[in-house]
Amino acid sequence: MSDIINLLPDSIANQIAAGEVVQRPASVVKELLENSVDAKSSKIQLVINDAGKQLIQVIDDGIGMSETDARMSFERHATSKIRESEDLFKIATMGFRGEALASIAAVARVELKTKQSNSELGTFIHIEASEVKKQEPTNQSKGTNLAVKNLFYNVPARRNFLKSNPVETKHILDEFQRVALAHPEISFLLRQNEKETYNLLGGKLSQRIVGLFGKNYQKNLIACSEETNWLKVTGYIGKPEFSKKTRGEQFFFVNDRFIKSGYLNHAITGAYEGLLKDEQHPFYALFIEIDPVHIDINVHPTKTEIKFDDERSVYGIIKAAVKQALGTHNVTPSLDFGTDVNFESFAVKNMDFGAPKVSSSKDRSYGSFKSLNQGTNKQAHWEQLYQSAMQESMPSPQDIQKEEMAGSFTPADLSSKPTESKLSAAFSHKTETPSSKSIPVLMHDKYIMKQMPSGIMVMDIRLANERILYELYLERLKSQKGSTQRCLFPVNLELSPSDFALIVGLKDEIAALGFEFEEFGQNSIAINGIPAEAQHMNEKELFEGLLEQFKHNQAELSLSIHENLARSMSKRSANRTKISGDKLELTTLIDRLFACAQPNYTPKGTPTFVILGLEKIADLFNQ
Repeated sequence: MSDIINLLPDSIANQIAAGEVVQRPASVVKELLENSVDAKSSKIQLVINDAGKQLIQVIDDGIGMSETDARMSFERHATSKIRESEDLFKIATMGFRGEALASIAAVARVELKTKQSNSELGTFIHIEASEVKKQEPTNQSKGTNLAVKNLFYNVPARRNFLKSNPVETKHILDEFQRVALAHPEISFLLRQNEKETYNLLGGKLSQRIVGLFGKNYQKNLIACSEETNWLKVTGYIGKPEFSKKTRGEQFFFVNDRFIKSGYLNHAITGAYEGLLKDEQHPFYALFIEIDPVHIDINVHPTKTEIKFDDERSVYGIIKAAVKQALGTHNVTPSLDFGTDVNFESFAVKNMDFGAPKVSSSKDRSYGSFKSLNQGTNKQAHWEQLYQSAMQESMPSPQDIQKEEMAGSFTPADLSSKPTESKLSAAFSHKTETPSSKSIPVLMHDKYIMKQMPSGIMVMDIRLANERILYELYLERLKSQKGSTQRCLFPVNLELSPSDFALIVGLKDEIAALGFEFEEFGQNSIAINGIPAEAQHMNEKELFEGLLEQFKHNQAELSLSIHENLARSMSKRSANRTKISGDKLELTTLIDRLFACAQPNYTPKGTPTFVILGLEKIADLFNQ
């Protein structure tokens, strides 16, 4: 029998590797920006055309590469950061696998210009589909200029799987923000389709946060700092009243590398316990400095997940640090954005932490840090605070994962009902039309009671409105015909660059809901009209609420754009709906609900009404 196992050609092996490394244009942006950071650049410029599909170009003033290094950088498993296996456990730079440039060059046309400061000429290399087309000397300033053109041009199936330009642009902006936030000392410039989106000068972390996310962050940041003999935490958290419905603006960096950690996020939310509204998430940008020997960053292909050798200790330190910052934010002076960042230290210097002792105490009171005497020794109080925090039972990462899985929501099939086990046995959810002879009654401005053939119906006004508006907006999105109430005066709304890109990409769909708006300067819009049924609502709050709800749904649920917008708009509009006790108005609301295709449930699957059966009523009186 003949042999059937052969070695793959390098071009095919690189394309396979590209499937792991280069998932979308944002993956390329991340790799190239991190390479520029590792090259000790002080200025980095990112140029994007057509959401990265046509062009991704990164220009830096870093140390550059020699002619040999420039050519070797496109070989698989070629890296300047690893010499032996032990190096894997003490990596302090960004990329290190040695596959990024080789993988990018396998699925795009790549042009590289690079020059070192001590060289007279630089090096130019042109590669297409892993094949070097040209290599020659070039006149180039110090640093590197790398252009990735026509991404996935030779793998059309992969290109077809890319999302719309607004979605891909959002992913690119996310990666840009993470790298720019991790390195505030570096100047960053972002240009999209010949328009400047960001121009960030090197400086302090607080300035970088404001530059990335807007001026309103300037008054809502709380400095957070703690240092032990083996771990240091610095950064900023947001005031509780500044929390949002979306999780997007939450950043953890370990040794300047962005990571995702549900476990550490749980420590943050635990510190905010009792201070946030339901389904609200705080802003934070926290930097953890730790000896690389205590972490393993080679856990996930994108390097966004890492392992600590003592995760519970990290959890406890972060939670205690955030609690301390929250406990003092009312008396902390406003941040001076014109001077260097100087975190007020409550740290216990050179303290031998080891692994915190875990007890079964569940005391979550804030008395230990609310009562801090401002004029006494803060370090002594910090010791008490930390000891109090350590007395709480620290959950394990596995506990947090189970908790998140249990709390995750799967969109209900609108053609079916939630399981009966979730509903009280006292209620019947048969689709039943209310009696036209009975008079509806308003209760506590929240509920409507009305007689039914089988008992008494209790309707939640807000949830009923949500179902009615959802079907109304869904129909408008399908027909692309919205009813608009013009504003007396235009309302200007400033947005972050990522939110602005998202809104512009959804302009036609948002117009179908009934909004009228136009671009008004850089990253701002002028709202000229809102949906007719929302004419009594605040235009700015309504639009901002739609945007926040859309981003929340986008992050938590897998929905089409139409479904997401209809859900978002109906939920935000229903939350602000007011109703009088007029019989005609109550009756009209009931009639509109039962005229819906699915009157029983909201789009999320929550009952809009319940029916208290006659038998259950009789049981209440022991009859």
